[in-house]
Amino acid sequence: MIETDSISLIEYAKGMQSRAYAPYSNFKVGAALQTSCGSIIGGCNIESVSYGLTICAERVAIFNAISSGYKTFTHLVLMTDSGAYPCGACRQIIFEFCPLATIIIITPQGIEYTTGQELLPYAFNKSDLEKQTGEILKKQSLENVL
Repeated sequence: MIETDSISLIEYAKGMQSRAYAPYSNFKVGAALQTSCGSIIGGCNIESVSYGLTICAERVAIFNAISSGYKTFTHLVLMTDSGAYPCGACRQIIFEFCPLATIIIITPQGIEYTTGQELLPYAFNKSDLEKQTGEILKKQSLENVL
């Protein structure tokens, strides 16, 4: 059973999908991100003829939300015609900014639910960076002593 709030998020994501700029692949994606205070931030994929410069809908939504001052999120809805899951780059961003949010993926077969942690179980995270930085600083301190 779908909650009423989820239906409005799905409709929002569908509207964002219609705004996608995908003249090269025609693979249109819409995203709706709900903040912990209930605001909804949208995103759509935007392609460049140089594919490496293309940005995915979920990253657009998350970056729009962060740049608008939001920091915590409860839901992220992704809308594609095929029901595709997020790419690897998006999974990393979702893991970092929405690790416990409910990720709702609309597929031709129905609706699937997951979380950022489930999408990327072995994600590179802040503790990995801190561990590496700490080891480098320790090594530099030892070199300075010697």
